Amino acid sequence: MIAEAHLGLSARGRPLHATGLLAEVERCVAAAGGWEGVDLVAVGLGPGSFTGLRVGIATAKGLTLSLGLPGRGVSTLEALGAGIGAAGATGERLAVLDGYRGEVFVALYDAEGTTIWEPAVMRPEVLAERLDQVATPPSVAGSGAIRFRDELDGAGGIHIPDDADPIHRVAARHICALAATGKGSEALEPIYLRPPDAERWRERDSFQRAD
Repeated sequence: MIAEAHLGLSARGRPLHATGLLAEVERCVAAAGGWEGVDLVAVGLGPGSFTGLRVGIATAKGLTLSLGLPGRGVSTLEALGAGIGAAGATGERLAVLDGYRGEVFVALYDAEGTTIWEPAVMRPEVLAERLDQVATPPSVAGSGAIRFRDELDGAGGIHIPDDADPIHRVAARHICALAATGKGSEALEPIYLRPPDAERWRERDSFQRAD
């Protein structure tokens, strides 16, 4: 790994991706010796925050078009699973992201990274019930595992690492590594797993007007 950055929150507690992403991209590219040393643009496709996904994917599309570089998108859950493996997990890996609305985004991978449970969205209690049916407890990490620790820790024999453990973070290096091996898709389209809020609001407003 040559360079990596993690954007936190502003002083007002808001994400910085809209204002800070391109600056960090340029900093990482400079560390690699300039754009001449870049042959692929990789981006996480989600699932995740609707706004964050739109900003990241739009930026990646803009870079591929303006620079004439190929682009490849990778599932955020798959990248998290790869990070669990890189941290030393030898068996199955359960990637759990905070899905907001009281839900989690989840997928299960084997030791080689092959998908066992396709990415899905569910309530943590449903995931806990599903974990109680597994034969061997998987290694687990992610923002959803932290947020719903009380509901998930111990289900099916799993153990959730401490909140501060970096294993819970989706790292750009794992997105890039997967993309470099051909994983993911050349179609840079977001993976939502459920309708965006704007679509739900339109449906709600249409229903109210019909009444």
